[in-house]
Parts: sequence; C-alpha cells; structure tokens
Amino acid sequence: MIFPGMVSEIVVAGLFGLLIGSFLNVCIYRLPRDLSVVRPRSHCPYCETMISGWDNIPLLSFLILRGKCRHCGAKIPWRYPLVELAVGILFAGIVAVLGFTLPALKYCLYSAILVDLIATDLEERILPDEFTLGGTAVGLVMSAFVPMPPFLGWLVLPVSVPLRWVSVFESAVAAGFVSGGLWLFAWLYQKIRHREGGWMGLGDVKMLAMIGAFAGAGETLLTVMVAAVLAVVIGLPYIWITRNRVSEYELPFGSFIGLAALGMAVWGDVIATWYGRLGR
Repeated sequence: MIFPGMVSEIVVAGLFGLLIGSFLNVCIYRLPRDLSVVRPRSHCPYCETMISGWDNIPLLSFLILRGKCRHCGAKIPWRYPLVELAVGILFAGIVAVLGFTLPALKYCLYSAILVDLIATDLEERILPDEFTLGGTAVGLVMSAFVPMPPFLGWLVLPVSVPLRWVSVFESAVAAGFVSGGLWLFAWLYQKIRHREGGWMGLGDVKMLAMIGAFAGAGETLLTVMVAAVLAVVIGLPYIWITRNRVSEYELPFGSFIGLAALGMAVWGDVIATWYGRLGR
C-alpha cells in the first residue's frame, strides 16, 4: 500500500532516477571509447556543438526536440530516453516498496549498474570495468549494511562472528565462486576445443562477480540459467531473422545476463516484498 506521504518520496526517487539515467547515457557512450565522463560537457557527437542545459533535461528535451539535435538535425538514438525512463521507473518502484531505506539504496544502485551494462553490451559489445569491477566493490560494501541471507557463512564461520561480517563473507564468496567457476569452464572449453569460450567472455565473468556480490551465489547461478534461456529464445531467432551466421555473430550475452539479473532483483525481491505486505 502506498500512503499519501510516500508519494513525494516516490516522485523524488523517480526524478533522481531520470538524472542518473542521463548520466548513465554519458557512460554508455564514452567509457567504451576511453573518454572522460566528466569533461568535456555534453555535446552532439555529430556536429560536436555543446548541448545547453535546456536541451539536456531527461526525457523532456528529447520530446521537445523531437529526437533530433537542435543544431545539425541528427537523430538522437532512442537509447537515451529509454535508459532514462527505465532507471526513473526502477527507482520510483523500489522506493515505493522499500521506502527511503538502505535496502532501497542497494537495489537502486544495483539496478542502475545493470541498466548501464545491458545497454553498453547491446550497443558496443563491451562491459566496462568501471561498472563490473567497480560494481563488485559496491556490492561488497552494501552487504555489510544490508545483510544477505546467510548460507555458506554459517557453515564455515564461527557462530560468534557478527551477522554483518557473515554477510560480507557470503558476498565475497558468491562473487568469487560463481565468476571463478564459469571462468574455469570457459578456460577448459578453450583448451579442449582450441577456440574462445563461445558465449561467455571475460567481461561476462566480471559482471557475474558483481551480481554475486549483490545477490549471492544462488540467485547468480539462477540468473545464468535464465540468461541462457533468453539468449536461445530471443538471440537465436534474431540471428536467423537478420541472416547472420550463428558461429560468427557476437551475441551480447552480457545484456541477457543483465536482463535476467534485473528480473530476479525486481520480481524476486522487490515485488515479493510488496506482495508479502498485501497478505498482511
């Protein structure tokens, strides 16, 4: 249930999400090109004219400009408003369920990282270390403040260890175990077949380490399975429709991993919390 006093919090979260989405668009374009995300300020990649503040308002400017640069008329990719809208909706929905809390902060950070990686891999076939490795560090830190359900930690660590550090242990083990195991699989595949590990690259492994740090080992393994199904159901038909060769087409598996992880986080955790409250 959403109380009247929460509406302002949800609106603020949604607007903040739009701003974060705008910044993520900068990262999506610049990081794969080894450009600074700070300087120079936003400019049209075609005519290189600096974009004024009035033309850089999330969503609104795209609609006012009708998806074109004010100066040269070049089309603005639909990725820009879609990323902004997605992050805005995610932030608003998370705060609507969890309020202004540390768990909400965790899931907002997690969803923003996933949206960036989904879009970057889809557009550039790159998963930037700033979001995979950096996201892993953020996930480890958040595990100390938002404890994840203990599993392996209680089997290995003494009972006297505080729950906070058990959670950090779970996060670190999940990040290392899942990503390390899949890296080993890809390495063995390469040694046996004398070719790259097929559908998974090193960037995907780093991304799974980040997911493990945020979500734990069980949810990360389930994410990999769901991502594989999505790749088959969506990716293969797309390759056939576009008449590409399956053996040569570089499938953005990181995008499927991100979609699966985002679905797990939103549906499995946030919506489950909301549904549980309805039953009270």
